[in-house]
Amino acid sequence: MATVNVEVTPLPGIGVRKDFATRAGRRIGVVTQRDGKIELIVSKSDDPDACLASLPLTADEAGALSNLLGAPQLVAQLNEEHRELPGINTKQLPITADSPFDGRSLGDTAMRTRTGVSIVAVMRAGQVHPSPTPDFLFTAGDLLVVVGTSEGLEAAAKILKHG
Repeated sequence: MATVNVEVTPLPGIGVRKDFATRAGRRIGVVTQRDGKIELIVSKSDDPDACLASLPLTADEAGALSNLLGAPQLVAQLNEEHRELPGINTKQLPITADSPFDGRSLGDTAMRTRTGVSIVAVMRAGQVHPSPTPDFLFTAGDLLVVVGTSEGLEAAAKILKHG
């Protein structure tokens, strides 16, 4: 896995820019302003101050984008680690607004007892919550990273959707 160098640049009177150069010759980053506003930016690799595109994001949108980017990376890493264990798979499963477990605890799912799968992490608003305990409360928008057999993962998805 290649190392990506994230540069942190204070922007006096504005906030902080955090960005990195892509292999394709662009810089992708985030500007977090002092007032809490967040901007996703794309710049030229040779001139980070030459912004080619800017997209303002709410905190919820930034969290959702982080989940979209972070959960697959975590799943890919776990898949790589489990590659030599036949029959063990990793998948991300959402807690939707209509899930019977929105606002309920991990323990309420009885997931391990019912399916044999383990919930190894929860992605929420851009934050990874590793090894959640039985009293961890789920909320709509959470992405659960689960490990188990194919059958167990299918059963887990049904439980999260229907109870």
